[in-house]
Amino acid sequence: MNELGKNSGHAVAAGQVSMIQIDEECAGQRIDNFLIRICKGVPKSHVYRILRSGEVRVNKGRVGADYRLEVGDLVRVPPVRVAAPELEAPAWMPAPSYSIVHEDDYVLVIDKPAGLAVHGGSGVSFGVIEQLRNARPKAKFLELVHRLDRETSGLLMIAKRRSALVALHEQIRENRIDKRYLACVVGDWHDARRAVKAPLHKYLTPEGERRVRVQDDGLASHTIFNLIERFENYAVLECELKTGRTHQIRVHLQHLGTPIVGDEKYGDFALNRRLSRSGVRPGIKRMFLHAYKLRFTHPGSGESVELQAPLPADCRQFIDQLREDEGNVAKTI
Repeated sequence: MNELGKNSGHAVAAGQVSMIQIDEECAGQRIDNFLIRICKGVPKSHVYRILRSGEVRVNKGRVGADYRLEVGDLVRVPPVRVAAPELEAPAWMPAPSYSIVHEDDYVLVIDKPAGLAVHGGSGVSFGVIEQLRNARPKAKFLELVHRLDRETSGLLMIAKRRSALVALHEQIRENRIDKRYLACVVGDWHDARRAVKAPLHKYLTPEGERRVRVQDDGLASHTIFNLIERFENYAVLECELKTGRTHQIRVHLQHLGTPIVGDEKYGDFALNRRLSRSGVRPGIKRMFLHAYKLRFTHPGSGESVELQAPLPADCRQFIDQLREDEGNVAKTI
C-alpha cells in the first residue's frame, strides 16, 4: 500500500492502492475532480467507473462523484494504470521564456507573450500551464486562475495553492479583481469614457470554430472603455472588464464598429493583411490587445496587490509610428 500522507498534490502510484489524507489545499474540492487531477493519464470514464463501483472510499465509506472533500478525510484510491510521471515529460516542450512579474507561496503572475496559448487543446500541443508543470515537476499545485486568448499578451495569474485558487475565483465572481487591458482600435472614436452593456452569445461556425456575437438573449456583459490616445483613424483604449465573457472586449469593440487592430476573428481583415506586410507603416503582425494592469486581494495576506506589464515592443512601435505619421494625438499614455 502506498501511504501518501499529506502529499496529496502528487499523482498516485501505478498498480498500488493509495491512501491519501486530505489537507487544507485539497479541502472543498469535489472527489471526481480530485481523482482526475491525481490519477494523471487515467481516462475520466475510468475515474467515474471506480467511483460508481465503490472502489474509491472516503473514511472507509462509499461516496458519490459530487462529494466535497474535508480536511482529514482519508481517501482510498484503487490500483490504476497511470501515465509516465511528469519528470519524464517530452523533451520537445520548450522551457518557459516569459518574464515573472510576481511570485510568492500563493500565486504566480507572468507576462504572457502573444501567440502562446494558456493551455493545450484544440490543436495546440501545450500552453503556459503545461510548460510550468514541466519546468517545475516538484510543484504540488499549479492551476490557471483565469485565461487570456492566445493572441492576447500580458498579465496571467496561476495559483500555487488550492486555497489561493478558491479565494481568487471568489474575487472574480464578486467582481473584486480589477483587470485592465490596452487595445488599439481602427475607426472614429471620440468618447473619453464609454460603457458597453451588450449581451454575448457563443456559437460554432460551420467549420466548428468557436465564435461570439452580440445577441439579445446572450449573457449579460459589461465593458468600460477609456480613451488614452486618439489618431486620425485609430485610437488606443483602456478596457476595463466588469464581466469576464469569452472574447468580450473583442466582440464589444467589433459591435461598436471599431474592431481591434490585428484581430483575425472579429477585425478588419483587409486592414490586418495590409498592416502585417513587411515594410508597411504603420505595421504590426499581431492583435493589439494587452492585459497591462491587475489588482487583487492577496489570498494569503489579505493585502491589495497591484501589478503592471509594459506594452510589448511591437505594440509600442506601432503607436510610435502612428504618432510620427499622423501626429494627431488627443491624449498620451
